[in-house]
Amino acid sequence: MADNTSVTYDIYTPENNQQLNRDEVLDFLFEHLDEYGDKREDIAKCMDYALSAAEGKGGSVLVAREDDKVVGAMILNNTGMSGYIPENILVYVAVHGNQRGKGVGKKLVQLATENTTGSIALHVEPQNPARHLYEKMGFTNKYLEYRLTR
Repeated sequence: MADNTSVTYDIYTPENNQQLNRDEVLDFLFEHLDEYGDKREDIAKCMDYALSAAEGKGGSVLVAREDDKVVGAMILNNTGMSGYIPENILVYVAVHGNQRGKGVGKKLVQLATENTTGSIALHVEPQNPARHLYEKMGFTNKYLEYRLTR
């Protein structure tokens, strides 16, 4: 896998998000999360949380661009907790189909881990091929997840 050197990366935080085109990134995530995605309004809530300066919230939005077009994006939320629950959760990450296998997703995850303090959790479907990337990068699967959805 060769790194795609023509791709640029930006990290947006609660303190630094004035240049972020929120709708462009939301549309990209909604389209490219494929079967692993959520409703656009739920992705928007996640982004609002990540970019909030309110106590106990925050996180980051990472965007990969090539030729000024979004080719990858990620949203990482702070949990406001520590120890018993990881301090951060990687909620959404998507890469454009024509960029998969070129290192864009790996670089987004690397930037998130390098620019975030504390542990990072994520949920991934067993059949999602990105699962292997996370394992190679040191993420482990210690638990089964159960939810009571209401």
